[in-house]
Amino acid sequence: MPKNTPRSINAIDPKTKKILQLLRLRQIFNGVFLKVNKATINMLRRVETYVTYGYPNLKSVRELIYKRGYGKLNHQRIALTDNSIVAEGLGKHEIICVEDLIHEIMTVGPHFKEANNFLWPFQLKAPLGGLKKKRNHYVEGGDAGNRENFINELVRRMN
Repeated sequence: MPKNTPRSINAIDPKTKKILQLLRLRQIFNGVFLKVNKATINMLRRVETYVTYGYPNLKSVRELIYKRGYGKLNHQRIALTDNSIVAEGLGKHEIICVEDLIHEIMTVGPHFKEANNFLWPFQLKAPLGGLKKKRNHYVEGGDAGNRENFINELVRRMN
């Protein structure tokens, strides 16, 4: 479930700020993948006015990783230019190429946590055409909250 932050995290209460940091959303227009479980749903509910999220399709995940994907090797941000970077970072988990990484993220496989931690948070650009009403919930015509499958259209505008 990719998420990105459509609002600044400066003037918010400490608990909400801590949740955004736990979700690795430290800057505006950052995006990450999450495993859906009770804990993440409760965290998302708490920060819903600051993030938008949904369920991406394979095409969106593939485009994000190929275009904006960076890996974490020796605490450094390295572009995923070839499979050797993925093999070096995740080879011990039998993820040896970018397609294996995409498959692990899409299917939320047994090594999802390691694969997701290997990926640096995506730094997306502002959406083409801008945001509608970033303070309102998506169902009220705004941009915050759960978009479900409509996240794919937003990811395309921001990628």
